[in-house]
Amino acid sequence: MKTPDPIESLADLRHEFGEHGGVNMSVETSTTFTVMAADTLPEIFQGLRGPASGGCYLYGRHFNPTVYVLGRQMAAIEGTEAAYCTASGMSAISSVLLQLAGHGAHIVAGNTIYGGTFALLKEYFPAKVGLKTTFVDVSNIAAVEAAFTDRTKVLFIETMANPLLTVADIPTLAAIAHAKGAKLVVDNTFCPMVVSPIQHGADVVVHSLTKFINGASDYIAGAICGTAEFITSLMDVHQGTLMLLGPTMDPQAAYAISMRLPHLGIRMVEHSRRAKVFAERLAESKVPVTYPGLPSHPQHDLLKRIMNPDYGYGGILCIDLGTKLRANEFMEILQNKDRFGFMAVSLGYFDTLMSCSASSTSSEMSPEDLEEAGIQPGLVRMSIGYTGTVEQRWEQLHSALEILNLV
Repeated sequence: MKTPDPIESLADLRHEFGEHGGVNMSVETSTTFTVMAADTLPEIFQGLRGPASGGCYLYGRHFNPTVYVLGRQMAAIEGTEAAYCTASGMSAISSVLLQLAGHGAHIVAGNTIYGGTFALLKEYFPAKVGLKTTFVDVSNIAAVEAAFTDRTKVLFIETMANPLLTVADIPTLAAIAHAKGAKLVVDNTFCPMVVSPIQHGADVVVHSLTKFINGASDYIAGAICGTAEFITSLMDVHQGTLMLLGPTMDPQAAYAISMRLPHLGIRMVEHSRRAKVFAERLAESKVPVTYPGLPSHPQHDLLKRIMNPDYGYGGILCIDLGTKLRANEFMEILQNKDRFGFMAVSLGYFDTLMSCSASSTSSEMSPEDLEEAGIQPGLVRMSIGYTGTVEQRWEQLHSALEILNLV
C-alpha cells in the first residue's frame, strides 16, 4: 500500500490563525480556563465536553490550546486520528506503556533500543509497578513470536534501532502483535517523514520531539500519536496517565516546535542526503559503516518497501572504530581539530552530533546486554548535520580517518 505524503497532510492543518487574525497561532499560557455556564465544568470532568467537542478547556495539565494544535499537527504528520504532546520523549513512552499494560502484564521489546527506554523496561517497571519485559532481536521474527505470553499487552519497537539502525519489519510485527491480542507501539524518533508506522499496522507512534522534529536541540519534548479513543483515554481524569502523572508540555515549547514543522521535510531530505553520501564514500574506503541506505545493510530492501521515498534513508550512520579508545580519539579529532561536529548525545541537530554508544546512550545496558544486542565498544553513532558544504565536511571526516590510519 502506498503511504500518503505526510507533508501534504500537515499542510492541511498548518494555518491556525492567532486570536487577533495573525498568520501564526497564539500562545495560550493560562493554566486554568473559564466557562460561561456552571454546568459546563461537570460535563468536562465527565468527558462529555472537551477541545474536540465544543472547544471547552479545563486545566493546563489536561489540555492546552497551543499544545493541542501541535498535537493535531503531529497527528497529520503520522497519519493518525489524534495526538498529544508531552514534556519529553521518555514521558511519552512511559505514559503509553503504563496506559496499555499495568501491574502483572508483560511487554515484548526490541533488545536494541535507547538506553533510557531499556532501563525503564528492564529495571524501573518491574521494581515499581510489577510490569515485566522480554527483550528480543526484532529481526528474528520467530523469536519475537515465541516471546509472547498470555499476559503480553504490548510489542514495543523502534523503527530504526538505536544505535545499530536495525530496521523493524513493521507490517509483520503488527500482524504478530494483533494475532496475540496486543498493541504495537513504535518509537519513530529516528525516522520522522521517512517512515509512517501507522500506515503499516502500528497502533501507537511515539516521538522524542527533542530530536529531528525540533531540530535545534533547545527544547525537550515528546509526542503520542494514535486513535482519538486512545488519546482521550490518556487524558481521562480518573485513569489517564497523562492527566494523572502530569508530564505537561509548556505552551511556549509547543509554539516554538510548531513553527519548525513546515520545514521538517526539507531538513530530513538534507540530513538523509548527506548521510548517504558519507556512508557510500566510507564504504568505498573500506571503513566499517552501517547505514540503511547502503545495499549492504541487512534491511535495506525492507526499508525501501516501507519508507516514504522522497525523504531518504534517514540522517544517522554508525562507524565501528574497534575500541572505545580509538572511538574517542576519532571524535576528538573531528570536534577539536576540524570542528566537524560535537561530541554530544542526542540527534537531529543542524550540526553533526557524535557519541560512542556503548559508553553513553546505551550505557544503561550491562556488558552482557550490550554483547547480546551487538553494540560494540568502539561503535560511534553520528547524526549527520547540514552545516558547511558536503565536500568540506567529507574532507574533515576523511582527514580524521587518515590520521588514525583507517583509510
